[in-house]
Amino acid sequence: MSDPGAALLLRNARLPRWLLPADWPGQGGVPGLADIALADGRVQSVLPARPGAAGAGGAAETWDLAGALALPGLVDAHLHLDKTFTLPRLGAVEPGLLGAIDAMMRDKAGWTPDDVRQRAERGLLWAWQAGSVHLRTHCDWWDPAQQPIAWPVLRELAEDWQGRVRLERVNLSPLTLYADRDWAWRTARDVAASGPGARLGGFVHSTNWDPQALMHLLQAAQAFDLDVDLHCDEELNAGAQGLAGVVATMTGLGFEGRVVCGHVCALAAKPEAEAFALLDAVARLPITLVALPVTNLLLQDATAGRTPRQRGLTLVKEARERGIPVLLASDNVQDPFCPVGGYDPLEALLLGAAVAQLGQPFDAWSDAVCRADWLGRAPGALPLTPGAPADLVLLPEADAWGFPSRSQPRLVLRAGVPVQGTPPAAWLRAPSPEELAA
Repeated sequence: MSDPGAALLLRNARLPRWLLPADWPGQGGVPGLADIALADGRVQSVLPARPGAAGAGGAAETWDLAGALALPGLVDAHLHLDKTFTLPRLGAVEPGLLGAIDAMMRDKAGWTPDDVRQRAERGLLWAWQAGSVHLRTHCDWWDPAQQPIAWPVLRELAEDWQGRVRLERVNLSPLTLYADRDWAWRTARDVAASGPGARLGGFVHSTNWDPQALMHLLQAAQAFDLDVDLHCDEELNAGAQGLAGVVATMTGLGFEGRVVCGHVCALAAKPEAEAFALLDAVARLPITLVALPVTNLLLQDATAGRTPRQRGLTLVKEARERGIPVLLASDNVQDPFCPVGGYDPLEALLLGAAVAQLGQPFDAWSDAVCRADWLGRAPGALPLTPGAPADLVLLPEADAWGFPSRSQPRLVLRAGVPVQGTPPAAWLRAPSPEELAA
């Protein structure tokens, strides 16, 4: 099938519980299978499976998934495409976050636009192959006098990949730069003028904590109608004030945009009563938390020759219980911050499920790698509702009990057309006369 206008019926697909209406049939808490009709690059219907079902207007092609898992297109909400694939040329890197920053600053001196483009586009290709449709990348912006060379390159890549992957961009600037109010306004203006998908960002850490600088950051974002995305409390210091400062500043300003706080590792180091009270306050504001299990397990509590004792993951369960949107993402890939990774959100979910002991990863937590609406202001409809793009990830070898294990191979559909992988032969069999007659 190669025509995006052709109809395709996916029979007997296993969808996650979070994606289905409350009255969806099932047994023992397990949702029943679904028939998903696709045509003209869009979802036409999602209905409980029934024998002999036909798509809207009669499907040109029918696949019987026989219970195989199906997810909407994936979302990788926190990446660093400017840094990616630099690891092989760095030599020895000191363990921990600050050692990784030092190594990156040394390497950055030799970056060129062509170097950034080549590495970032390789990352985009990997994300595309994994089934991601929405990415958000941070871009180091540490020089107060000029834009980084990677910023326009990432904008060009966002334009080049439009229609395949939505690529959003965030400037990653140390909070200290925002202490200069004029710089904060100039930078927010430049970010806003750089095209759609740009967000104002910063690195908020106990080593640079400055409440006035955070106020300038949020005021500048509000002045230029920008949403905000912060590296926040990426440490295990129980005294870190970043998230609490974000809550207080947003409340005082009446900030109307959405703020995404990535990492927030320090929350897990705080006394429970303090952490829970802070999460209660977060729940009253338009804040999304993004956990980065792979990178933070490698960077936090990192000392050469010593097994780490702490996990470095924020309180994802407790946040979810309070209705706070929680996403999991890949973060760094093959750079000094993280030597592994493959731009596959399901890898992040697999590690997060193990480390945070997440129950029912498919039915209850796969939304953490599928909900792009948690990054923006408008709630939006759930993926795979009628009229939504027919972007799916089909997992022929996985099952809901062991997911995300055996998530390879996978079949990626874009606008209802396979772009990665091929359907197993068993899916392509014709329905039996008994099924058609039922």
